[in-house]
Amino acid sequence: MTAVFKYSAEIYDAIYQFKDYERECEILTRLIAQFRAAPAQSLLDVACGTGHHINFLKNQFETIEGLDLEPELLAVARTRNPAAVFHEGDMTGFDLNKTFDVVTCLFSAIGYTQTFEKLQMAVKCMSAHLNLGGVLIVEPWFTPEKYCPGTLHSIFVDRPELKIARMNISTVRDGLSILDMHYLVGTANSIESYVEHHEIGMFTEAQYIAAFKNADLVVSYDPQGLMARGLYIGVKTV
Repeated sequence: MTAVFKYSAEIYDAIYQFKDYERECEILTRLIAQFRAAPAQSLLDVACGTGHHINFLKNQFETIEGLDLEPELLAVARTRNPAAVFHEGDMTGFDLNKTFDVVTCLFSAIGYTQTFEKLQMAVKCMSAHLNLGGVLIVEPWFTPEKYCPGTLHSIFVDRPELKIARMNISTVRDGLSILDMHYLVGTANSIESYVEHHEIGMFTEAQYIAAFKNADLVVSYDPQGLMARGLYIGVKTV
């Protein structure tokens, strides 16, 4: 896997200011209580980004940790959550030498695995970090049927000290959703432009379910999830 947020890490939270992290964490808390027989004491957030979910979950767990491939995003996460432990690593092949009651992988980060083989690797790796009875929660990217190539997207941030315009056109190549994010970023010191290239795998519901079952997880699917992208919820029973 390749880091893609090197340039936008510092403005990541401004771009995604529309996300209601607190509400999402309330939903996650209810799901964890629903699917886990005993109270959860520890959580690992894989592809944790800037640590926003951890910020709202940290007081509910004795141990909470995050993992991400991108050092620039982790720098923001560590500043936001100085008491939490963060690891730099690839979701398809990490080993923290410990297990957790809950592992999450949210905001469609799982799509960066790109191929079904790597999707299975990531799910198996996350499952290996679960305690018996532990819960894995994965928020998927769009399925091939729901992805809309040719759609123009835009996000604008208008603050006194920061102006951002981000635009892209959704395309498809070799079964991957291709997002070339064009940024124009202005501060009091400079105006900069750059492009971030994202290649995100689109997996079917059957592929997600197969990946969970191959990792010895009992899987359930919530079609609504946190932001209408659905959630796959696996419980480790063996």
